[in-house]
Amino acid sequence: MSLAPRAVLVHRTTEYEELLARHGTHGQAAFFLSSRGRSIDEVARRHGRTRQALADVAAAVPLQWRQSRVERADLDRFLFGPEDVVVVVGQDGLVANTAKYLSGQPVVGIDTDPGRNPGILVRHRARDAAALLRAAASPGCAADELTMVEAVADDTQRLLALNEIYLGPPGHQTARYRLGPDVPGAAAEAQASSGVLVGTGTGATGWIRSLWQERRSGLPLPAPTDPRLLWFVREAWPSPATGTSLVAGELASGQGLRLTAESDRLVVFGDGMESDALELTWGQTVRLAVSATSLRLTV
Repeated sequence: MSLAPRAVLVHRTTEYEELLARHGTHGQAAFFLSSRGRSIDEVARRHGRTRQALADVAAAVPLQWRQSRVERADLDRFLFGPEDVVVVVGQDGLVANTAKYLSGQPVVGIDTDPGRNPGILVRHRARDAAALLRAAASPGCAADELTMVEAVADDTQRLLALNEIYLGPPGHQTARYRLGPDVPGAAAEAQASSGVLVGTGTGATGWIRSLWQERRSGLPLPAPTDPRLLWFVREAWPSPATGTSLVAGELASGQGLRLTAESDRLVVFGDGMESDALELTWGQTVRLAVSATSLRLTV
């Protein structure tokens, strides 16, 4: 017998909950915010909207389905199954945070605060959850296949990201490494910089776009479903031992960028989740490329 689908509701702690955890009571949190020129009323209203959306989505899950919840901080310890329908209840960034732990499961993005969130990835409202869940569990459900980027280290560590992958020093230091195309016999350049960023078309609305604009790059930005990546070296430093000739480029499907660490420690993390990073030590190599795994985001 095949298992019934499982609805996995992904959410994150609200700002109001974080304030209560830090200050103990509503009154103390209100006093803290007022001392900084803010009111707790809007924070509490947004918390209420988020909790209500989560309750509405939970109530919309079919009775014969299984149901589970996972908070953003626990994603790296949660085991997603192949029969899961993943419902992200929150902000666009929460979809990106979730994507790296999936392997083709359909994702439904529920916007808890329309008008405040861009709604690029959380495209739907809680009131539509019942119909969306049924559609997502159906064969051939309509979904956008969003390109993801992957980093694979020479010790088989692997990291996925929906927006971008950052490689660099763990603090405000200088990263030293050798960078070049992942082609046999291709020359690699020794570099010193504040890191390397490799991003997708989804990420082209964020960090990658800011670098693209700053450089006035002539490379066309990819669309979210394009199997193409852009990469940029941040603040490359020219010296007698390090160069700056390879500071930007694009990777089509099947192409790769290879980086070999020449620092004691480099970190590799995706979509801002530095708490779940790969670590490279001197001499280790990592390959960056378009991932064979994409995010199935329901339309």
